Amino acid sequence: MTSTTDLIPAPRALDGPLRCGFVFDERTTLWAGPGTGSTERWLRSVLGPALDLPLPPGPEDSPQAVRLRVDDTLEPEAYRLAVSATWGVEIRGGDPAGVFWGAQTLRQLLGPEAFRRAPVRPGMRYGIPHQTVEDAPRFRWRGLLLDVARHFMPKDGVLRYLDLMAAHKLNVLHLHLTDDQGWRIEIKRHPKLTETGSWRSRTKLGHRASPLWDERPHGGFYTQDDIREIVAYAAQRHISVVPEIDVPGHSQAAIAAYPELGNTDVIDTTALSVWDTWGINPNVLAPTDTTLRFYEGVFEEVLELFPADAAAFSAFVHIGGDECPKDQWRRSPAAQARIKELGLAGEDELQAWFVGHFDRWLAARGRRLIGWDEILEGGLAPGAAVSSWRGYAGGIAAARAGHDVVMCPEQQVYLDHRQAAGEDEPVPIGYVRTLEDVYRFEPVPPQLTAEEAGHVLGTQANVWTEVLEDHARVDYQTFPRLAAFAEVAWSALPAPAERDFADFERRMTAHYARLDALGVAYRPPGGPKPWQRRPGILGRPIDGAPPNR
Repeated sequence: MTSTTDLIPAPRALDGPLRCGFVFDERTTLWAGPGTGSTERWLRSVLGPALDLPLPPGPEDSPQAVRLRVDDTLEPEAYRLAVSATWGVEIRGGDPAGVFWGAQTLRQLLGPEAFRRAPVRPGMRYGIPHQTVEDAPRFRWRGLLLDVARHFMPKDGVLRYLDLMAAHKLNVLHLHLTDDQGWRIEIKRHPKLTETGSWRSRTKLGHRASPLWDERPHGGFYTQDDIREIVAYAAQRHISVVPEIDVPGHSQAAIAAYPELGNTDVIDTTALSVWDTWGINPNVLAPTDTTLRFYEGVFEEVLELFPADAAAFSAFVHIGGDECPKDQWRRSPAAQARIKELGLAGEDELQAWFVGHFDRWLAARGRRLIGWDEILEGGLAPGAAVSSWRGYAGGIAAARAGHDVVMCPEQQVYLDHRQAAGEDEPVPIGYVRTLEDVYRFEPVPPQLTAEEAGHVLGTQANVWTEVLEDHARVDYQTFPRLAAFAEVAWSALPAPAERDFADFERRMTAHYARLDALGVAYRPPGGPKPWQRRPGILGRPIDGAPPNR
């Protein structure tokens, strides 16, 4: 049994707990009102096996019932969880998602055993003290980016991360599906994207300056049915999946599969293979009609696989737009002719034209484009939203121009960056970002007015996988910092300097037991275990405090 004060993310308000309460046993029933079916199914399929209880349907007025209901007097995603010894458990949500987040809190209150897949103490009955929890999220977009392009994460790993996100009340999975090092989504009209583009012959071990190589071929991709399963699984957990198809940079895997997509008047694109190292790649898409038509076909299939439905952010499609070197365009007669034909000022405006084309194309189909903050260069497409990654500046500029923003500054919430300065940290990348640093991250820059801040949809932690070769490495970099990030995204915290990190650390003591039950290979508070280290593999540590701009 867990105290309400051990909850993560921290709730908005609570009353209690008192000694008397409700006991889950063989008499416990489940009553689900209209709109709560996804939570009803989740409770039976997840809590039922963990507690060894069937949770059968029962009458609404039973004192042994767990009752689920939508209450539109509450705000969207808000919930009210009430526990009583005399009338059971009731979860009211402002919408179906709110009911589901209330069920996540109920699971935490039941203790770490509720996070297992089968009972570890058969016959044990779990009690929850009398109390009321009232809660609602600060931000609508509470995201996690998973880079499955650099190192492929098999489908079951993605489903597992959706469960981990749900347990932390995160609601947007940004799935980075394509890059220079791999194309991970089946496109039926362009089969070579996966036949050729989904695998590379070898992989750089560590930072790109490392002399080491893993000589094993690496690859994998999601079939279209895999994608449909991921999207449906996420929707059952009230998580939107935002796909990213990178254009016009980060595209060597696509060019290796279809050389006509590259700048054929500058280089021999037929000699390119899927990239086996890291960094910014000079081989970018050609700004030709052939390229536009090809990617329109790609996006047509992507839209079918990622339908815009009731999920909060399911209409968004991420097109990348970052780190697109312009050298090949400067040397390309075809690109220069296009600049002249369109009356553009130069290569930056050519990229803006490329982005603008897909902004209009997506908008005509009821979708919204989102891209990295480089899409600001040369003029921002009218309906585009911005993922602000190079610090806060891009997000500030976009919000001031009336564009929606997701704050994910590299220096603050790139979870592939190292967690401590010690030499034992595996493949150390970037600035030190401790658990406390992430807990004190503030997504809304103080420079924004209240009206401008209204354009901040929320925030996102990004997990890039150049040096994360398997799920254990992803777990180590992501946790426990994702728990701190989830509280930043969900809870109404005070200003960063005033946040009670000591209390968060205390609550993490209980939360580590939940992560253990879930099998998460997190970084222990005292540092990495011997098998979590990667001695001798070169990283790219940066000393000092990261810029806060």
